[in-house]
Amino acid sequence: MSELPFDPAAIRLLAEILSETGLTEIEIAEQDRRICIKRAPAPITMLAAGAPALAPASMPPVAATPIEPEPEDPAKHPGAVLSPMVGVAYLAPEPGAPNFVTVGQTVEAGQTLLLIEAMKTFNQIKAPKAGTVSRILVATGAPVEFGEPLLIIA
Repeated sequence: MSELPFDPAAIRLLAEILSETGLTEIEIAEQDRRICIKRAPAPITMLAAGAPALAPASMPPVAATPIEPEPEDPAKHPGAVLSPMVGVAYLAPEPGAPNFVTVGQTVEAGQTLLLIEAMKTFNQIKAPKAGTVSRILVATGAPVEFGEPLLIIA
């Protein structure tokens, strides 16, 4: 049996870091060795006001009444605002400040909807069109992937 290139305790530690931080991937390279640990992100269920809600596994899902009927995949909705980058989403300009937008709010084209922090830079995500925010699909501090739906503008 061959020896593992990395200490199993170090691999467990990296897996714990993934769980604690909410990251989906960690990659480490040293000299001629490389290890990449990935995990699927946990699904986030959102309430109408945008706060995350976790339902116990034993309870059947409760149907919410959205502002408008929406397709199964929010990314395919014509009013979906997709993430242009990988980073961390922030719904407010700073901790304790009100969110840029709320569900039911009317927005103008070009209005700031949220921020995505990528590589220590906060990037404004602006409304591509005018309309009403019908759903906010991310929570403050949540990691987002490129192309992930962030919110829906009807």
